[in-house]
Amino acid sequence: MASSAALAAFAASGIKARAAGTPARIGYNGDFWGASISGVAADQGFYAKHGVDADIKVFTNGPIQVQALGANSLEFGYLGPGALWLPATGKAKIIAVNDVGFSDRVIAQAGIKSIAELKGRKVAIAAGTSGDMLLRLALRKANMAMTDLDIVQMDPSTIVAAFASKQVDAAGIWYPFVGIIKTRVPDLVELAKNDDFYPQTTFPSVFIARNDLVEGNPDLVKNVVRAIKDAQDFRAANQDKAIEITSKLLGIPAEQLKTEAGYGRFMTSAELTKLTKDGSVNGWFATMNDLFKTFGKLETSLDPKDYYLGDQYISA
Repeated sequence: MASSAALAAFAASGIKARAAGTPARIGYNGDFWGASISGVAADQGFYAKHGVDADIKVFTNGPIQVQALGANSLEFGYLGPGALWLPATGKAKIIAVNDVGFSDRVIAQAGIKSIAELKGRKVAIAAGTSGDMLLRLALRKANMAMTDLDIVQMDPSTIVAAFASKQVDAAGIWYPFVGIIKTRVPDLVELAKNDDFYPQTTFPSVFIARNDLVEGNPDLVKNVVRAIKDAQDFRAANQDKAIEITSKLLGIPAEQLKTEAGYGRFMTSAELTKLTKDGSVNGWFATMNDLFKTFGKLETSLDPKDYYLGDQYISA
């Protein structure tokens, strides 16, 4: 299983998909669902096929990628569901849905049997991530709030170490990190998971673009979307190969990523086109916006049609 050295390898990971095309710096997260499309598109030549000279860069979470977009140090990025409030407030445009994920968990040390028992305890989260969002949903279901807990904000790899050394009582985190923690704390308890709230709340992850690119360089956006769609179809049809490619990119054992991969839906571009056309995708985003408002993350939000470029995804 992965060690701390493997986790550290996240920072050094990357692939330069060289092509005689338009340069684009593209962010991804250091887990299967956050990295597999970028990894596959680079490895299989889909970026090059569509004239994109892609430099893919690893990040620990989506909000940092949005900061990089704002600083003009990144053209495209990836967001998990917990960070969808950022495009909903105009910080970026969503150019494609990645998948619907079920890999998030609220985990606790042995002996803690319910969300209610977390009251007053130290709970770790990576703020603005899907693990943060799942914890908030679980608390709401238990008629509790974040203020009932002693919240500690950490990056995901630090949560692994803190939970394993019992510095925290619980955490909102996701696979593959849950799998890593289980090797060290096999008697941990899973208190909540995405499936507990599905389908009323669907957790989509997405690909985003810098706002100015949408009008300033629409051809680049279209070509990146085309590469994403090719990678989505390859990933769905060649799941083991996609896991192998992502394993090499991240420096994480394939078996561990296989566990995480099992918590997604492997949607094809045709499926996502259909779900975009029938309004399902915008419905997912609208539901997330309502949750963000309930949790005090935002007061107002844009209409999903104003930040999800669904028509462009369909036509690319």
